[in-house]
Amino acid sequence: MIEAFRNGVDIHREVASKVFNKKIDEVTHEERSKAKAVNFGIVYGISDFGLGEQIKVPRKVAKEYIEEYLRKYSGIKAYMERIDEEAKEKGYVTTIFGRRRNIPELKSQNFMVRQFGSRAALNMPIQGTAADIMKLAMIEVEKQIEEKNWKTKLVLQIHDELLLEVPKEEEEEVKKMLKNAMERVVELSVPLIAEVSTADDWYGCK
Repeated sequence: MIEAFRNGVDIHREVASKVFNKKIDEVTHEERSKAKAVNFGIVYGISDFGLGEQIKVPRKVAKEYIEEYLRKYSGIKAYMERIDEEAKEKGYVTTIFGRRRNIPELKSQNFMVRQFGSRAALNMPIQGTAADIMKLAMIEVEKQIEEKNWKTKLVLQIHDELLLEVPKEEEEEVKKMLKNAMERVVELSVPLIAEVSTADDWYGCK
């Protein structure tokens, strides 16, 4: 999976080719959509029932998708097991930057609450690290704007996006700065790819 990211491969299509045992160029749009659901579902600790409901397949088929995914991507399975064990032992999980979230739900007497705790423990290091990276990028972008004395304003952060108001005369420079800041603020084993678009309003950027 790391190699796929490094080579700029469509990760959902890549996963579909592994799960459905097909060549990547033979993967259909529907198969890619199912693989995408598995990709994101896995890190939320999705059940075979939940996945089946989401992609409209029988529970047994969804179970086979999950099992095949974890078999082909054994490193992800090992990661999930390690995080679960560490969370139960320590009572918390952390992002790669060390930000901590306590998971008291893992010690609950209620099975459903413990299950929620397990899902939170799996998800937080991933989503939390993404949030940390975004905050670091925002700090870097604001720093660059101030250093260059631009009139550009950082307006909003929406999930993995930043929205800026930019005077026309600063547009090209800001686009280069923004892409560079978001892609290089953190160095990981896979590249961070940022896309920049401009329009007269937020809707036009979509």
